[in-house]
Amino acid sequence: MNPTRIIIDTDPGVDDALTFLLALASPEIQLEALTTVCGNIGIDKTTRNALSVLELAHASHIPVARGCADPMLNKLGNSGDAVHGTSGIGKSNLPEPKTQPIEQHAIDYLIERILAEPQQISLYTIGPMTNLALAIRKDPRIVPALKEVVIMGGSLRAGGNITPQAEFNIHADPHAAHVVFHSGIPITLIPLDATYKCLLTSADIERLNKIKSPIARFVGDATAIYMDFYKKYEGFDGCALHDPLTLAVIIAPELFTFENHYIDVDISTGVSMGNTFADFMKVTKKPANIKVALNVRGRDFVELFLERMETLSRSIAD
Repeated sequence: MNPTRIIIDTDPGVDDALTFLLALASPEIQLEALTTVCGNIGIDKTTRNALSVLELAHASHIPVARGCADPMLNKLGNSGDAVHGTSGIGKSNLPEPKTQPIEQHAIDYLIERILAEPQQISLYTIGPMTNLALAIRKDPRIVPALKEVVIMGGSLRAGGNITPQAEFNIHADPHAAHVVFHSGIPITLIPLDATYKCLLTSADIERLNKIKSPIARFVGDATAIYMDFYKKYEGFDGCALHDPLTLAVIIAPELFTFENHYIDVDISTGVSMGNTFADFMKVTKKPANIKVALNVRGRDFVELFLERMETLSRSIAD
């Protein structure tokens, strides 16, 4: 079978970076481009990190388009330094990238690529959805031309990780999420309900670091601060593979339990801003607009992730 062609819209971010590596390690996927957005950290660092991780993996031929520096309406929230480190990718110390982002803005790049090949490109959004929402507003022709959108975001029953009710990616730009949710594009949502079942542990890192490779070292260094945060604030030895889990929609869909529901996002200015909610009881009588993963065989995914990282590490050894 031909690999699935994807663009990843991203705010790297530790787990974003791990997503790029998993995509490059997966023959089922053809990574076409990265488009960057503000989120975990500012746009300068997210763009630098995207370029640097691709170079680390010998994939600097993949274009990177710099996107939006601010959310649609709200101010950019607090930096994710405590979670992702001041660089955005933990304790890793990647050199400055030799490559540069393409001149075209991410919004225009998305519009051009999607319209050039209708129904051929899947977009994976693993940060705030500002770029996609503004692309829809600028040229609505991309709505029928985009094959699908797979989103890491939201929390339906698991509670929030940035406020008690809201998940970070949605909360960072709830208005963008609202545009995308109501766009009519086929959407698959991977919320915290599933991602928190996929915990990469310190023992997993030790296993990976038996391979002498810059890839294995990067995974360990990148996740170090991330794991410290989870241990301090969430009480477990490891970190959730939030963003990488989106790729299991392609490489291991059998791991998920999916349901179809009408899902919306709160764009009020109150304490529930950014809350994603599903009409489980069908009280609104509105048709389902999103396929959502409410469960996953988490450890099976972590094992798959480790196997792919081991393979990639052996291919780029010291």
